[in-house]
Amino acid sequence: MQIAMTVPTMLPVGRTALRDWCREIDSGPFSSLAVPERVAWGGEACLPTLAACAAWTDRVRLVTTIIVLPSHNEVRAAKDLATADVVSDGRVTAGVGVGGRKQDYDAVGASFTRRWQRLDEQVATMRQVWAGEYAVDGMAIGPRPVQEHLPLLAGALGPKATARAARWADGITGAWGIDGDMTPLAPALDAVRQAWRSAGRDAQPHLSTSLWFALGDDAESTVRTYVKDYLGVFGPEIAAMAAAAQRGFDPGILRDAVTVADEAGCDELFLVPTSDDVGLIERVAGVLDL
Repeated sequence: MQIAMTVPTMLPVGRTALRDWCREIDSGPFSSLAVPERVAWGGEACLPTLAACAAWTDRVRLVTTIIVLPSHNEVRAAKDLATADVVSDGRVTAGVGVGGRKQDYDAVGASFTRRWQRLDEQVATMRQVWAGEYAVDGMAIGPRPVQEHLPLLAGALGPKATARAARWADGITGAWGIDGDMTPLAPALDAVRQAWRSAGRDAQPHLSTSLWFALGDDAESTVRTYVKDYLGVFGPEIAAMAAAAQRGFDPGILRDAVTVADEAGCDELFLVPTSDDVGLIERVAGVLDL
């Protein structure tokens, strides 16, 4: 199993810290650098950040986790992703989904209804754009990605969403075990594999999940405060319960979570820092013996 690192742009971080995170991740043992998205929030926007990360790195893959695609124009998103693929010389993987917050849609005047159906349609259009098959008045939309097939991951958790994603995605990126308890992961990944088989897919899906973490002084408080704030949109009770459930501040639990995820057949684990302290990169690499 590969270990990836997310940049902490939900905080937000600013130029200097983001550059430092990019360089440390790129020079470290990580497979990918992930860029998250949340529209109705104070952090930096996903797609411009992705382009900056493309310029500040040379090795790691660059993954969006995830773009709330129905809150975007799909042609513009396809163009932005292709541009990042060009800047990175072919290292982009696009994670897309519908998100879980109506506020992200309201913020940009997008409709929250038919979002799953619209996602399917948007993905098809993006594929056309990347193949040079989408034109306006005879003018194709560019640039073309460096990769002949720019990988698409679906942010999907439930059976219906997974079944839809199995028709077009290269894999699934979820949040099973994001609190440090990876017990739900194995059955969830089995369900994804079954969805791929049911869709008649020959290729195996790329399977990934995420884990909130912090290490060092006040690590427990850091994780719990971050999660409570981040999930506050769902109400104080849900946010407090989720914060209390967090385990990603304990080195032993982090190691166990990685082991369980690996044994479940997870292809890639995205570590999600809950602090902008770039020293977390070295600390977690040491804890996990990367």
